[in-house]
Amino acid sequence: AAGVPVKERVKVSQNWRHGRCRRQILLKWKHKQVTPFLLCSVLMPWMELDGEYLYLSQAENIEAYRLCANSAGLQRHPQAIFSGHQEDVCRFVLVNSHVVSGGGDGNIVLHKIHGSYSVKFSAHEQEVNCVDFQGGLIVSGSRDRTAKVWSLSTGRVGQCLHTVQTEDRVWSIAISPLLSSFVTGTACCGHTSPLRIWDFESGQLLTCLGNDFHRGAGVLDVFYETPSLLLSCGYDTYIRYWDIRTSTRKCVQEWEEPHDSALYCIRSDGNHMIASGSSYYGVVRLWDKRQTRCLQSFHLSSPTSSPVYCLRFSTTHLYAALASALHVLDFTTP
Repeated sequence: AAGVPVKERVKVSQNWRHGRCRRQILLKWKHKQVTPFLLCSVLMPWMELDGEYLYLSQAENIEAYRLCANSAGLQRHPQAIFSGHQEDVCRFVLVNSHVVSGGGDGNIVLHKIHGSYSVKFSAHEQEVNCVDFQGGLIVSGSRDRTAKVWSLSTGRVGQCLHTVQTEDRVWSIAISPLLSSFVTGTACCGHTSPLRIWDFESGQLLTCLGNDFHRGAGVLDVFYETPSLLLSCGYDTYIRYWDIRTSTRKCVQEWEEPHDSALYCIRSDGNHMIASGSSYYGVVRLWDKRQTRCLQSFHLSSPTSSPVYCLRFSTTHLYAALASALHVLDFTTP
């Protein structure tokens, strides 16, 4: 990080490597009750980090919290609230001062962060599980077994450019940094390949990644490091690292979650470190690409069990959103 003394950077780096950190719960929220006869319906929060702010989805809203300078805390009340959905926000992205979200109501909502401009349009017949936004285009994936490409150009806002039939629920989606293609991660029930790359221009399938997935090995999160390097994770408990220059049939590296838990989310620093969030007991793991075994693990929700629905990290802090709380790991203090 620019402006941080070398000695401090070395200390923080060693804290990450050895798992030395201070843990804190920043926010708590209640489960949504459905009926007395059913288990509570769990909020599935998503978040993004943007410099001084952390954006967190809470039911049908997205709230922007200012990060406290020189600490791991948040200001208690949100600085801004972005609304527009009738049901829970499933996923959202933060790009170029815009928030683009997909919700359980089948709608996509776009907000300009600094201003009152917003757009809402009906996108899918069922919930929009995932969205991405780059270069004036939105891609979305849904439970209705389609992925769609949407225009945001003047006069064509909300116009569907392509509809891709995926034969499966779409759990995750990401646009290539080259803006020429996008990848979908699907449930791997109706189609044998859960990871497929599609052409933006034509909407046609370009390639499938991998060839030996078991039925149900759905991909819950995908992340482009570069136009040719891609990370994926999901129900089959593996993190996979793909280099599409080398091979589309086999990943170049893979890491298995040691407790056989599904992996809900991953993030990379673009260098050697990967962070993953597991489906049980709020387990966050740190991985070094140069090693085969997990570097460090943190259990955030024992004795009650919750998935880590989303995680994000800066050079000094890691934030993890669980079913009922937002946790932070602060690597500056020890």
